[in-house]
Amino acid sequence: MGLKGKKTIILVEDTYNDREFWYPYYRLQEAGSEVVVVGPDGGKVYTGAAGIKAISDKGVGQLAAADYDALIIPGGYAPDRMRRNPAMVQLVRDMVLENKVVAAICHAGWMLASAKILSGRTVTSFFAIKDDVIHAGANYVDQEVVVDGKLITSRKPDDLPAFLKAIIDALAS
Repeated sequence: MGLKGKKTIILVEDTYNDREFWYPYYRLQEAGSEVVVVGPDGGKVYTGAAGIKAISDKGVGQLAAADYDALIIPGGYAPDRMRRNPAMVQLVRDMVLENKVVAAICHAGWMLASAKILSGRTVTSFFAIKDDVIHAGANYVDQEVVVDGKLITSRKPDDLPAFLKAIIDALAS
């Protein structure tokens, strides 16, 4: 399942869920993917909900969706901050439109809703934003991981093993 040659974006913003950021970060590196941390600004320190710091490698304006194979959106309350940034929302939309792997966990469904890519898709999310994804046109199901084409969603940190298995399988195929 080597991912050598694959390039993955992990989005970051303050109050990200530490486990939902760092578990994919290290797991994808371990599988061989180049992982690029992207925030609103490059070279900036962002603080997770548990206080762990992450430094963005690039700002959202410094890259193009076409150059990457996957995009991961961790949860926490960071997605609420991310969706206020039009360039971050557009990056998510561009990745979906270019048929790249896009994976969202927990509250990251907010970014999918703001990117207007949920209509007719089957997804899951943290239960508290179930109404948000339904109102954005999604078919909500309560499962640890849902794969709808190249869109992969999970509910919470407990789902991370299944979430990462689905992401790695999608990138390896």
